[in-house]
Amino acid sequence: MNSRSVLIRPVISEKSYSLLAANKYTFRIHPDANKTQVRQAVEEIFGVRVLDVRTVTVKPKPKRRGFSSGKTRHWKKAIVELHAEDSIELFEGQETEGAEA
Repeated sequence: MNSRSVLIRPVISEKSYSLLAANKYTFRIHPDANKTQVRQAVEEIFGVRVLDVRTVTVKPKPKRRGFSSGKTRHWKKAIVELHAEDSIELFEGQETEGAEA
């Protein structure tokens, strides 16, 4: 598995933005990826030093639309803590459009 297939996309949520203060970044990862693969992928793609990796399997939630019922998909995410001197600019430049108006 190469680095680009391990990391699928960053997770953009209120909780992930609150973790940025502690220099922790959240990514959606491949379901079969382990912590070592995630560490190597983040270091290779972004050129940063990783201190800690925590993985979580997000369980499916029940959903209904009228009489039809089902579930969302389960997926896996990783919370990556970086060295204090490193950061990922991908998350830093996110500003809301039209906030000045």
